Amino acid sequence: HRMTVCGHNRVRRSGLEGDILTSWPTPRMIAMLQGGGDRDLFLKRSRDIEHAKKHGRRISTSLFNMVICRTDVGDSRVGVVVGKRFGGAVSRNRVKRLFRELTRQLRGQLLTGHALVVFPKRDSIVQPFAVLKEVWLTSLQRQRLLRVHEN
Repeated sequence: HRMTVCGHNRVRRSGLEGDILTSWPTPRMIAMLQGGGDRDLFLKRSRDIEHAKKHGRRISTSLFNMVICRTDVGDSRVGVVVGKRFGGAVSRNRVKRLFRELTRQLRGQLLTGHALVVFPKRDSIVQPFAVLKEVWLTSLQRQRLLRVHEN
């Protein structure tokens, strides 16, 4: 071993030597790339959310409010907005995860050209996921935002 400038004998590997390059990209990187393909499902930029809030139509359910805005962009995207009055960080993050999962389960079923902004209500976090999903699907069907699948 060589001594480092600091005087200890541990040397950091640069990542370019030996067999490290033989397994590039790593299996973990591949899994992350495959699993992270839902970024296009969600509204992230605040100006996109503000545009939808300003120009969209509002609907209200017992578990959430939603703003629906037509867009010129291809796929529909969903934004989840949870203010501090909803509760602490743990409950705010949990309800965002719930609505993101509801959106992921709809992949390919949402009609194109819409931006949806969801404002969960406090009651949504205590409901079973099946109940939340039923209200979610019903409200999207009423607004004619789901593709009709013919059997």
